[in-house]
Amino acid sequence: MSSWPAPRATRAVHASVTLPGSKSLTNRLLLLAALADGPTRLVAPLRARDTLLMADAIRALGATVVDDGADLLVTPGVLHSGSIDVGLSGTVMRFVPPVAALADGAVSFDGDEYARERPMTHLLDGLRQLGVQVDDAGTGRLPFTVLGAGAVTGGRVQIDASATSQFVSGLLLAGARYDKGVEVVHTGDRAVPSRPHVDMTLDVLRRVGVEAAPAGPAGWSVAPGPIRGGTHEIEPDLSNAAPFAAAALVTAGEVRIPHWPHETTQAGDALRELLVAIGADVRLDADGLRVRGTGTITGIDADLRDVTELATVLAALAALADSPSHLTGLGHMRGHETDRLAAMYAELTALGCDVTEHADGLAIRPAPLHGGTWHAYADHRMATAGAVLGLAVDGVEIDDIATTGKTLPDFTGLWSAMLAG
Repeated sequence: MSSWPAPRATRAVHASVTLPGSKSLTNRLLLLAALADGPTRLVAPLRARDTLLMADAIRALGATVVDDGADLLVTPGVLHSGSIDVGLSGTVMRFVPPVAALADGAVSFDGDEYARERPMTHLLDGLRQLGVQVDDAGTGRLPFTVLGAGAVTGGRVQIDASATSQFVSGLLLAGARYDKGVEVVHTGDRAVPSRPHVDMTLDVLRRVGVEAAPAGPAGWSVAPGPIRGGTHEIEPDLSNAAPFAAAALVTAGEVRIPHWPHETTQAGDALRELLVAIGADVRLDADGLRVRGTGTITGIDADLRDVTELATVLAALAALADSPSHLTGLGHMRGHETDRLAAMYAELTALGCDVTEHADGLAIRPAPLHGGTWHAYADHRMATAGAVLGLAVDGVEIDDIATTGKTLPDFTGLWSAMLAG
């Protein structure tokens, strides 16, 4: 772990911050490239721990992945047995097992210590419904082995995806290579969280020539058929814009994010409306997104079920607001890289904020804050939330800033450059 004193802002920030590519798009397209009928070029993909783990995973299954300048070239190969390190990546641990079922041989999965606590039961049950053999010693968690048989019949799968939309996306991404395709039906009492991520999966599948669509109010289907190779340009990661945009509010400054897409399936695009609600002036034009702080941060009541990747930074802003906030729809965050609800409660409380932790969210009542150690819990979004607070509070020290490398390489360099204008 690398401790880092979060810089205190001494003036209004005025900066342009160019973000690397979307993790969600990079990992979906990497996986599909391994299943395609020809080579794939990813233009300006994200190169961070999560995407490097995905690249290594498809290499272990038989694909070739090589660097070509800033791009990645992927050539599919015959899927075979292997060993997959998922790290702490939800996309690797949920997206790759349905592909491993197509391999000719056993594929073992394991990862970081906390990865063994993240929920997997319903995805593995879904694979078993499709006739795939999985050896998980009855735990429903890592480590486990998928006993690939070279083909999967496919068909209808009924699972409870209320813990994560990644269960749905994982099955859909591999479904075109199943003999009958796949239809995934959510059976849980609660809605699937982060639904925009499922929309992204459908959009990416259609982009590579796969017939994919919703099937009723809680179902999705993918028809069997070829997956096209080709060239795909990766959008900037809009969720990773959150801490930089927040800096404009905290310092009453202005931050521009170039290349912000005018149309996207990224859930992070909701940041535009949420920032307006919390007090920013936001403009999207041909040059990108411009976020200007007005000098006031306003408390909000917001259901963040579809955009939980923004919740930690929004909670940090809420702690600096002029009125209380109530953030809901966050119960499934307890199964993310860490229990983010408990972590945000603990860390905000430790710095002096008045916070109540509910089963599904946080009630935040701003109070004078003081410095102290901000624990990241090996969670990149916890670390960046601490950096946002450090802009306004002296003496905030993040115990593990290196964990930001999971999805945002050189976060500290980007942060320092932003503060320097």
